Amino acid sequence: MSTLAHTMMTAARSTDSGLAGPGGLDRYPYAEAPVPDRVGSPAWEGADPELGRVGRRAAGSRGRGLHGQLVQQLGQMIVSGDLGADRPLVPEEIGQRFEVSRTVVRESLRVLEAKGLVSARPNVGTRVRPVSDWNLLDPDIIEWRAFGPQRDDQRRELSELRWTIEPLAARLAAGHGREDVQQRLVDMVEIMGHALAQGDALTFSRADTEFHGLLIQVAGNRMLEHLSGIVSSALHVSGGPVTGCDRPNDTSVGQHARIVDALAAGDGAAAEGAMRQLLTVHPEIERVVPAPREH
Repeated sequence: MSTLAHTMMTAARSTDSGLAGPGGLDRYPYAEAPVPDRVGSPAWEGADPELGRVGRRAAGSRGRGLHGQLVQQLGQMIVSGDLGADRPLVPEEIGQRFEVSRTVVRESLRVLEAKGLVSARPNVGTRVRPVSDWNLLDPDIIEWRAFGPQRDDQRRELSELRWTIEPLAARLAAGHGREDVQQRLVDMVEIMGHALAQGDALTFSRADTEFHGLLIQVAGNRMLEHLSGIVSSALHVSGGPVTGCDRPNDTSVGQHARIVDALAAGDGAAAEGAMRQLLTVHPEIERVVPAPREH
């Protein structure tokens, strides 16, 4: 079963480019520093000229259609600060700038409105909303922030949130043992170990993401389960030494295995402690949250 699972996950590599691998930070053309205020300047002044036509950057939009690509590119421009708060977004101008139909523009703006990035009002039009109105737990916004000028803040905030969510989930999961889930978690640890030996960072990342998602789902708490997408997004956008999951190594695999052993034994305290250890492997995180106490 483990070998089959590994084969399936490895085979998917050629078609799945959604996970950030080495160098993933460079796949979006963001500046290193926040963009200065451009109030009063033309709406698209300063935008990357390569954004002139949506179809030109399909690779950066992970194979999405025109609608999805426009959502991603406008979202990136808003989150990066290229389109600042209260900036008007004129559908006709967007359609001409990106050479897409009025329908594509309209549907894209609706998606951005649902994410809290823009608002549309009668007699006012569509405008960019301030950061305080954004749905910061939306997976797309998490990704856009993580690969933009706010990357450091986003990774720190995600790490703090994971450190709050996942140890609790591990403790709760120890009381909800299911043989099928337990075996699947064992499979994921085996896949991570095999991927590490092969130098296969992408397969390692896929298995790691499934491991943490399963753990939250079996915790038996619907509200925690609702947050599993945040953890998944955090793992996808990790690009630096923030937690023990970010860079494949023997220590990380061993700590995942200890979590599985604690779950199998029904030891919630041990599962929680192992998860805290996993999330504090690197010293950088210890500046954000305290190391687990010795009892």
